[in-house]
Amino acid sequence: MIEDFAKDHLHNGLRRVREALLWKLDGLGEYDVRRPLTPTGTNLLGLVKHLALLESSYFGMVFDRPFPEPLPRWDDPATHGTDLWATEHETRDEIVDRYRRAWAHADATITALPLDAPGHVPWWPRPDVRLSTVLVHMLTETSRHTGHADILRERLDGVTGLTAQHATDRDAAARDAHYAQVERAARAATR
Repeated sequence: MIEDFAKDHLHNGLRRVREALLWKLDGLGEYDVRRPLTPTGTNLLGLVKHLALLESSYFGMVFDRPFPEPLPRWDDPATHGTDLWATEHETRDEIVDRYRRAWAHADATITALPLDAPGHVPWWPRPDVRLSTVLVHMLTETSRHTGHADILRERLDGVTGLTAQHATDRDAAARDAHYAQVERAARAATR
């Protein structure tokens, strides 16, 4: 009984942050979802593409339930990092749809297996794992990247939050005033 509660709790958390990540794309143009917003090239659509690969790998091959579409190999240096950005030939819809298909595949694995189901993550130092470990890992990884997406979205138009219902969208003057207040406090602390 406690195992079912824990599994549902983790799975529902993963579902929430997946939706939050996709919400970060809403209302933005093609350029804004693709453009690099950090020196390393981090961008919103790239985060979605990256998480599609992670979910399909972690809940697919790790548990011998391969994702039914071709994926880059985890150990192929030629494809390293290509999951973090969208080429001009990949559409937003293709990437989002692939992520949703990866969810469905992951959800089927999570539903079908008990939390103590064994898996194998060849790129981890301790590769023999359980579903519970991978579920926590993916919830953490997805939450982390959704936080990145929140900051990127804020840089684009000031919108933050986990859902449209809980969005914070201050007007430019309010944002500037808050920023100035934080900046003054930071400068004052260094004196």
